[in-house]
Amino acid sequence: MATRSLFEHRHVVIGADRDGLLAGLTAAAEGARNPAGVVSGVAKPVGRTVFVFPGQGWQWAGMGRELWESSPVFAEQMRACARALEPWVDWSLTDTVRGGPQAADLDRIDVVQPVLFAMMVSLARVWRSLGVTPDAVIGHSQGEIAAACVAGVLSLPDAARIVALRSRLLATSTDDGGMAGIVAPEHRVRELLERTGSGAVIAAVNGPYSTTVSGGAAAVRELIATCESEGVRARWIPASVPGHSPLMDRFEERFRDELGEITPRPRRWSSARR
Repeated sequence: MATRSLFEHRHVVIGADRDGLLAGLTAAAEGARNPAGVVSGVAKPVGRTVFVFPGQGWQWAGMGRELWESSPVFAEQMRACARALEPWVDWSLTDTVRGGPQAADLDRIDVVQPVLFAMMVSLARVWRSLGVTPDAVIGHSQGEIAAACVAGVLSLPDAARIVALRSRLLATSTDDGGMAGIVAPEHRVRELLERTGSGAVIAAVNGPYSTTVSGGAAAVRELIATCESEGVRARWIPASVPGHSPLMDRFEERFRDELGEITPRPRRWSSARR
């Protein structure tokens, strides 16, 4: 489906059995007007293809297990990710994704972020093997690191090192931080933040009605309470780290020191950050 010729005029024939499908094909070939079981249309120009890699929060145990078992391309790339992560982690990517005896706890930030990175990079490899080539890639949080890797800006070993050390550093944070997902546009969330004066900030804008805030736990809970009183849906995100807030700035120097030499490379596709 991804590699076949693209025609302007198209028919889709729907049927419960062979006879029904043949009847639909015959009617379409003969130019019948609105035949039963046939959907016709004219294709619009094909747009550009973009791979979008998210931050954490939508993962679940076993999310890559069946694909690992059914897709040799996915399994090969995941094994490459495991080798790249091995010098920097004390747990098994293979067991964590496939539910093996050395599976690590996905509630740990220094586990879930490298696992999601490996999932994103491996999914991109599968998509490309099926003929889906991106014009650009974009990402947020560890998704930004995956996007840079897929675009070719970072080698897999360098990208794995960055995501592992970054998440390990975040795991050392002892702050009473918090994050929340607000079902409201950015401008509405800014109004609520100004009203509470809580000190929380917008961490990410994930969509027209999906905004994430971050900060000290007390500030985030105060904002959630204000949202509830205003009839705005808000959800506490289980996290002790105030991700993507100014409170994280103090990690920058230490992070740079731990990374050492990282060598960017010419990109294969456009890459961007959110």
